[in-house]
Amino acid sequence: MCGIIGVSNNKEAAQIAFLGLYALQHRGEEAAGISTYDGRNVHIIKNSGLVADAFDEHSMRELKGQSAIGHCRYSTTGSSNVKNAQPFLATHKNKGIAVAHNGNLTNTEILYKKLEEEGAIFQTTIDSEIIVHLLARSRNGDMKKWFLDVLTQLQGAFSLVFLVEDTIVGARDPQGFRPLCLGQIDDSYILASETCALDLIHAKFIREIEPGEIVFIKDKTIESVFLPDSKSAKRAHCIFEYVYFARPDSEIFDNNVYNIRKALGAQLAKEHPAAADFVMAIPDSGNYAAIGYSNQLGLPLEVGIIRNHYIGRTFIQPTQFLRDFRVRVKLNPIRSVLNGKRIIVVEDSIVRGTTARSRVQELRSAGAKEIHLRISCPPIKSPCFYGIDFPNKKELIASNKSVKEIADFLKVDSLEYLSLEGMLSVVKNSKDFCHACFSGQYPVAVPRNKSKYLLEGGLNTKHEARNPSQREPNGKQYKNSNI
Repeated sequence: MCGIIGVSNNKEAAQIAFLGLYALQHRGEEAAGISTYDGRNVHIIKNSGLVADAFDEHSMRELKGQSAIGHCRYSTTGSSNVKNAQPFLATHKNKGIAVAHNGNLTNTEILYKKLEEEGAIFQTTIDSEIIVHLLARSRNGDMKKWFLDVLTQLQGAFSLVFLVEDTIVGARDPQGFRPLCLGQIDDSYILASETCALDLIHAKFIREIEPGEIVFIKDKTIESVFLPDSKSAKRAHCIFEYVYFARPDSEIFDNNVYNIRKALGAQLAKEHPAAADFVMAIPDSGNYAAIGYSNQLGLPLEVGIIRNHYIGRTFIQPTQFLRDFRVRVKLNPIRSVLNGKRIIVVEDSIVRGTTARSRVQELRSAGAKEIHLRISCPPIKSPCFYGIDFPNKKELIASNKSVKEIADFLKVDSLEYLSLEGMLSVVKNSKDFCHACFSGQYPVAVPRNKSKYLLEGGLNTKHEARNPSQREPNGKQYKNSNI
C-alpha cells in the first residue's frame, strides 16, 4: 500500500505534492519522494522515512516546475531502502520518465525475465521499474497509443501517476483494486490516492478515476482512454481499504470510509453482542467501528487506551521487532477506567496475533475483569498479492487456528469476528469488492513466485526476511540511472 499524487499546471506543484503526501502519510511510512519538471529538466528528491523528514527547505527549492508527482512508500515488492523509494525516474533519449505506483503487479516475474533477455539493466528491486522499461521500449509519437500498449501488458493491481515532461498521466487497473481520484484547484488538476489529500490542499473533488482508465493532463486540458475490455472487467475494489488503510475522512469506491466503519461495527454488534459495562476501541482504526457497535447495543463508549500520536502505524512496519516495540510505546491503558470492568474491545483486524495478545495482556494488567474481543472484519486467512504486505499463510494466525484457539492464544474471555456476508452487506455494489484475504477467492491470478523479495538475489531465490539495518545510506537526491 502506498500513497500517490500528481499535480499539473501549478507554480507551486512541489509544495502541493508535499502537502498531499502529508495527508496520505498513513498509506506508507518507509520513504517519500517528489519529482518535478521545469520545462527543461526533471528533478527528483527522495529519502527514507516520513514525508516531513524526507524534505527540507533546500530540497524543496530544488524541485522546480509546474508539474509534479509524489509517492509515500509501504513496501510490498522489494526491501525497505532508499534505492527502492519512489518516484522511479529514468531518462530515455534525453527525456525523463517518472512513475509512482500503488499496488502490486502479479506478472512481475514474466515481465522481468522478458526485459532482462532483451538487455534491460535494473536499478531497483521494485515491480514499478518494470513499467518504465516497458515505456522506454515502446515509445512512439502518440502518447495515448504508447500508454495503452504498455499498460495492457500489466496484470494485477496498479494505480499509477506518471511525469512525462509537462504531462501528468494517471492510470488504474481494470479491476480497480486501489483508489485514485481527480481534483481541481483553479486551472490545476490533481490526482491523489484519497480525497483527504484534496481536502488538505483545498482542491475540489471531481470524480474517481474509473477502473481501466488512463488520463492525460497537460496545461488546462484533460483527456482519457480506456484499456481494452476494461468496461466489462469484473471489479475488485479492496475492501480492506475500508477496514484499515484508508483515512476515515476519505471518500473511496463511492463510499465514505467513516460511515462504512461505523456500519461494520453496528453489523458486528448485531451478529455478536456481549454483556459488558462498556465498549472501547483499540485506537485509531478501531475507533469508528466501536462507535457503531456501542450505538447498536446502547452501551456506553469509553476511552480505555490512550494512543501516543507521535508513533506511526504498527501494522505497516516491515519487521516484527519494530512492530513489537511500537505496540509498547504506542498505546497505554487507563487503569482507573478499566479496573474491575467487563469490557468489549473492538479492533479492526488480527493479522499475526502477537500485537493483539500484547494489548490484551496490558488490559489485564490494568485490571480489566472480562475482555470480550470483537473484530470488525472476518478472519484473515490468505495473503494479499495486490498491494498489502500480509505475510504468508503460516504467519497468519487465522489460517492455522480456529476462532476458539485464537481466543485461547490471546487469553480473552470471548472472541468473535464479523462474518464475510455481514461485512459485504454494509457496502454498495458488494459484488465489486475483492475479499481474497478473507475468502481465498483471488479475482486475478496470483504470481508463481510469491516472495516479496522475488527480484532480489535472482528470481529463483525465495527470500523470507531482510534486515532493515542493511539499507542504503540516505541521500538528499537519489537519482536513477538511464535506461
